[in-house]
Amino acid sequence: MALFTPLQIGDFAIKNRITMAAFARNRAKDTYPTELMKEYYIQRAKGGAGLIVTEAILVSRQGTEWPYSPGLWEDKHVKLWTGIVDAVHQARGLIYGQLWHAGRVSHPDAEQQKLAGIPVYAPSAIAARGGKFKELPGCPGYVVPTAIENPWEIVEEFRQAAINAKRAGFDGVELHGSNGYIIQQFLDSTSNRRSDEWGGSIENRSRFALEVLKVMIESFGKNVAVKLSPAGGDNDMGMPLQETLDTYSYFISEADKLGISYICLVRYQDAYDVQYDGISRSTRHDVLESYAHLVKNAKVIINACVTPEEGELLVASKKADAIAIGFNWVTHPDLANRVLHGKPLDNVLDMAHLQTNRSPEDWSTGYTDYPCATDSN
Repeated sequence: MALFTPLQIGDFAIKNRITMAAFARNRAKDTYPTELMKEYYIQRAKGGAGLIVTEAILVSRQGTEWPYSPGLWEDKHVKLWTGIVDAVHQARGLIYGQLWHAGRVSHPDAEQQKLAGIPVYAPSAIAARGGKFKELPGCPGYVVPTAIENPWEIVEEFRQAAINAKRAGFDGVELHGSNGYIIQQFLDSTSNRRSDEWGGSIENRSRFALEVLKVMIESFGKNVAVKLSPAGGDNDMGMPLQETLDTYSYFISEADKLGISYICLVRYQDAYDVQYDGISRSTRHDVLESYAHLVKNAKVIINACVTPEEGELLVASKKADAIAIGFNWVTHPDLANRVLHGKPLDNVLDMAHLQTNRSPEDWSTGYTDYPCATDSN
């Protein structure tokens, strides 16, 4: 099977092409990783993941969106992540930390945002449509953010987070450049209306993400990656088709020149088409066909509703180097082992506990209690 051939990712040869995509699970009380999170990642390392990418890790308290998201800006964060990374390594797994800043899709009344004591920041003072902060009274939506005066300060937060990730022992880091967060907010002309060197032209709108990748490379060398969702939609992202093609073609080509390990492309899916006032916000196009050929050095990983069966065809035909799976890794801690041994992916998703905001007294439900196939290991 093509999916079970090794693949060189940066400095590491991963054992198979079935990677575990980053997926927010919201189990980090006060932003600190827990023993329960360690159990979750150990299960999936033992389940055969070629590479694990963590849930999105906040580079600062300011850049939060969800309650109970983990962080990586304090020594305590480093210590707790070190325990998780060491455990994954003991289970013979490889693990990248995904670094994240939410930008304009934070809320000033969210607990961590208030503790940060600074405004919600974004490239420009333009609010995203939609949003629903269910943990706040009245379930408010997004607000008009404060335009970032000096983007280098946010770049520096990513630099320090990468340093901390290296201290924690991560094998690499993935930049969260998808889903309408701060990286995509700079790339997209609908959210970036700056007239300085960080906005306007495609080259200027790409500058922020490229500078962030460069400071991550300072700590991890070639073991740096980026995840992108050019089809947009999420969190009010999306440009006209030709502008999308031009922007992402330029950025992907320039990112690839930096010598990073892989580029994860999130493709368009009807099931996740985002609409506002009945009009699609997504920019429908074939993401893999449009951009994979531009990648000359890094590996290409494809994400969004990719089944193992489709992934086998994509890898065998060399259209992608590997696949990233999200939901099925949530529900099947032994996913890769099941695929290898021909076992069905038949666990049912516990949607109510996917990203829990409930009491931490029972965060294992819908998290670490999915069964493995009896003889898939």
